[in-house]
Amino acid sequence: MKKFMAFGLAALMVAGSAFNLVSCNKGGASGKSGGTAVGVSMPTKDLQRWNQDGENMKKQLEKAGYSVDLQFANNDIATQTSQIENMITKGDKVLVIASIDGSALKNVLDSAKKKGIKVIAYDRLIMNSDAVSYYATFDNYKVGTIQGDFLVDRLNLKNRSKADPAYIELFTGSPDDNNINFFFGGAMDVLKPYIDSGVLVVPSGQTSKAQCATLNWSTEEAQKRMENLITSQGYGPKGTKLDAVYSSNDSCALGITNALVGAGYTAENFPLITGQDCDKPSVKNMLKGTQAMSIFKDTRTLAEKVVGMVDAIMQNKEPEINDTKTYDNNTGIIPSYLCDPVFATTDNYKSLLIDSGYYKESDLQ
Repeated sequence: MKKFMAFGLAALMVAGSAFNLVSCNKGGASGKSGGTAVGVSMPTKDLQRWNQDGENMKKQLEKAGYSVDLQFANNDIATQTSQIENMITKGDKVLVIASIDGSALKNVLDSAKKKGIKVIAYDRLIMNSDAVSYYATFDNYKVGTIQGDFLVDRLNLKNRSKADPAYIELFTGSPDDNNINFFFGGAMDVLKPYIDSGVLVVPSGQTSKAQCATLNWSTEEAQKRMENLITSQGYGPKGTKLDAVYSSNDSCALGITNALVGAGYTAENFPLITGQDCDKPSVKNMLKGTQAMSIFKDTRTLAEKVVGMVDAIMQNKEPEINDTKTYDNNTGIIPSYLCDPVFATTDNYKSLLIDSGYYKESDLQ
């Protein structure tokens, strides 16, 4: 009888050990105790915002217990593809990707799907791939409408007539970034009625997305195009009137500003320039009077939402989603979470950027 009881106790102890082992392994798969790897692919280190996005993501994912493989692709599609291939080979369980070219990743993501790896498109929608499970971004159409509404208000377009129009030129971002359809589309939905009525005039006639695009969101390319417009249209403090330049983001706005400063504009007569991302140079330009506003997209908030998505995926739950209608990547609607953008000017930048801890006061001096 004693032998039987001893055998039974031993069996229970072995079973208990096996149960604990299974439990620990399950915990590892969830990322909370085993350091499950998450691959994070960012386009470039050349733009301040992608550095911030990448570091915020890494910090918050590591805090949540994940191992993070953060890579920057130097705005080179082949490099990004290779980096993602390596993430797949190493066994990363979730990929978070801000694509350089939204249509260039189909083949590599097919490999991810075959291995059961979930893909979250980050801020830029990845096109033509059914491997994309979710999309996390800001409300990009709203970004454009906020910029457009700002110009309507500051140019007093609702009270102007064709006899006294405002003059504007238009800049958007890279043609391979699906987001410009929403940024530029939202802004033009606001501005086009005024252009059609003659209250707002684009002297160059360049109003289509293709004409206004800026490859790679390049500061240098935006500056070059603005310099060409200054020459062809005769813009200057004593030349052809220019009231505003619509710019979809800050890297383009910086190039536009450089060109206008070179043409002799000063804070006293500077055209209104819009932007997006609240990059430090652009916030400094706002304080100098050479940029009127910038959309603030708090990357800490977006990173937090992505961490929540990763957690849900690893626990076989559905992530929090607030949009199932807007973003079709040509394989179907991608379930999305859209964070809310706001805009910063000299009136509110302290509360948005300094008091919130996003920047230090010394960062903007």
